[in-house]
Amino acid sequence: MKLVLVRHGQSEWNQKNLFTGWTDVDLTEEGKEEARLAGQRLKASGIEFDCAYMSVLKRAIKTCHIILDEMNQNWIPETKTWRLNERHYGALQGLNKAETAEKYGADQVLLWRRSYDVMPPLLTTDKEDSPIHDRRYKRLQKETIPMGETLETTLQRVIPFWQDSIAPHMLAGDTVLVVAHGNSLRSLVKHIEEMTSEEILKFELPTGQPLVYEMDKELQVTNKYFL
Repeated sequence: MKLVLVRHGQSEWNQKNLFTGWTDVDLTEEGKEEARLAGQRLKASGIEFDCAYMSVLKRAIKTCHIILDEMNQNWIPETKTWRLNERHYGALQGLNKAETAEKYGADQVLLWRRSYDVMPPLLTTDKEDSPIHDRRYKRLQKETIPMGETLETTLQRVIPFWQDSIAPHMLAGDTVLVVAHGNSLRSLVKHIEEMTSEEILKFELPTGQPLVYEMDKELQVTNKYFL
């Protein structure tokens, strides 16, 4: 059984060095090219997907569609879920990372960005860009919608989706594609590889580079490689 994780291609805010989180920004031309190359590598590897999962943010959706188009596998069933969204960076979203480090200090910003359980400043519900006002989340209970997240709380929303939706397809013998974001995918990696909170902080997933897991019938990793 194979599971393939792909972090979306470069986004417009990746390029501008801004905190992005749940902000729905588009891919750059470089990001689209990263997605095309990912699709070509996957096609050359001979992998055939049975289903695809992605977040509800367009940088992940477009990356997934470009990959499947390159592979001529556009027809496979796909599922979009907020549970695969990027970590919500709270009030940091939209701020330049370098300028924020100058204002609050590099050490504090490093804690917000890279620690496992330090919460960023929270977004308030009255802000126009609060996800509580976004139609795509209207069916969620208000207390479920985060105003900021750590890697730990991101993992807490991602892993139930893995257990309830993705893992059953894997156990049925399906080959699964998941296209999402740096931190939601790191949450999956931590769970799949049984990493400690210290180990996952050192793990980085490049944009547009497929990570392939081969697994046994108990979903234990037997092989892992980048394409």
